Amino acid sequence: QVQLVEESGGGSVQAGGSLRLSCTTSGYKYPTSAISMAWFRQTPGKEREGVAAIRGDGTSKYADSVVGRFTISQDNANNTLYLQMNNLKPEDTAMYYCATDPYVAARSLLMGGEYKYWGQGTQVTVSS
Repeated sequence: QVQLVEESGGGSVQAGGSLRLSCTTSGYKYPTSAISMAWFRQTPGKEREGVAAIRGDGTSKYADSVVGRFTISQDNANNTLYLQMNNLKPEDTAMYYCATDPYVAARSLLMGGEYKYWGQGTQVTVSS
């Protein structure tokens, strides 16, 4: 039973800048190397969007809008997921959420309904 999923690293930045989000989990009986983890984002009035995801077998997936700018990675020793965001754009402004699940099929990695455990979110604001 996952007890906690916690994000950090959000903030305000100008367009073209960078941020790195972190997500730590605790209470998982599986190591992060064996589970699926993902970042989602949402702005008021819009549907939640899958941004990037990674599985224990190394499979990763990105939304088209962030390819070449965002990189998802894991520090399995510390049960931490990262999202390095470079060349940020105003349209990247959103609340970013970390999500985890023991298993998500590769084709479903960016589908929020596949994930059982969610964090509270961290705000990212990009100004032009």
